Amino acid sequence: MSTPSDRVASALSIPKLPLPLRWLVSRLGQLEYGELTLIAADGNRHTLTGEHTGPSASIQIHRPLRLLRRLLTRGDIGFAEGYMQGEWSTPCLSALLTLGALNEHRLSGVVEANRLSTFMGRLRHLMNRNSKRGSRANISFHYDLGNEFYKLWLDETMTYSSAVFASRDEALESAQTRKYQRLLDSLDAEPGAHILEIGCGWGGFAELAARQGYRVTGLTLSREQLDFARKRMEKAGLSERVDLRLQDYRDLDEQFDHVVSIEMFEAVGEAYWPTYFETVQRALRPGGRAALQVITIDEAVFERYRKGADFIQLYIFPGGMLPSVERFNAAAEAAGLDVGTQSFHRLDYAETLARWHRQVMAHADVLPALGYDERFLRTWRYYLSYCEAGFRTGRTDLMQALLHKPA
Repeated sequence: MSTPSDRVASALSIPKLPLPLRWLVSRLGQLEYGELTLIAADGNRHTLTGEHTGPSASIQIHRPLRLLRRLLTRGDIGFAEGYMQGEWSTPCLSALLTLGALNEHRLSGVVEANRLSTFMGRLRHLMNRNSKRGSRANISFHYDLGNEFYKLWLDETMTYSSAVFASRDEALESAQTRKYQRLLDSLDAEPGAHILEIGCGWGGFAELAARQGYRVTGLTLSREQLDFARKRMEKAGLSERVDLRLQDYRDLDEQFDHVVSIEMFEAVGEAYWPTYFETVQRALRPGGRAALQVITIDEAVFERYRKGADFIQLYIFPGGMLPSVERFNAAAEAAGLDVGTQSFHRLDYAETLARWHRQVMAHADVLPALGYDERFLRTWRYYLSYCEAGFRTGRTDLMQALLHKPA
């Protein structure tokens, strides 16, 4: 078995790679899973093979010294920023990030941020806390990019959450409708019931429920989404059944038969989890049910995750925080809610993300006309692939959970 000094000597003796890449090879050592090919700017390459089978990926380093500096100071955030700045490229971003996720514990010593960088990232994340004012700013940062941007790559239902597929060749629009129907059916709602949707997005669920005779009150903090969803209901002739509001969930003082919330909990922030569940509990009439779709993170990595700030929190969803299933259940029960059935669909989300990514790339040439530059495209490509890798490897999962308020 090779020692660290053996690996350094071996790697530094590779004549075809620039010195920064040789140093990187020495630090990487042997992968646990899969195969990684490092390609220098001049085309010379070196392949690292894992102990176990796994995905194969390659990465071409265009600016090795600059990327190495990022890795040593900013860790995995620096790696992402290197891609955003064009310092490295790969023919398959999702395969590379999946390989990285599978080898996370081997790579952590190589791409570990220094303490100052970690502290500054965490401080920046904490400054984005989801007070009522902060929530409006955080939601606007992501969802008010412009409806035209989201129309480019979302399906016809304008759904920005995971679908649930019957098969891998099912159309995305059909699978999104299936997801909505599955959540609605889980409520076992009586005809004409009044449903509160916390985080109504562009109105996909509200339209489906209203068409089936239910009344829906939907809340959003995004003006872009609100305008789109209201026009959608008017066009469908459903405005009398659907009340859409620009309102924070914490300002509710009404009761409803049931509650639905689809991938909104991730934006609540850990400090406000108790408030969120207390609001759901108050909003439900006795005997009411809440159907939630939530992205979760593996409990085994939760403590490490909460101590820092990852790429998603810094560049995509400021103020966001994923719960583990265990933390989610504990917070719901502490608010007086009973936890019912739960189902998990991580590979459905991986498939959804892969399809979104393909659509983004299919319309990449349109983005400059909408005011989005190459760095924006790279950021979104990294985001979609980063999330796909998390779901494929099980670091993250997708949960549909049913909660009950005792009668």
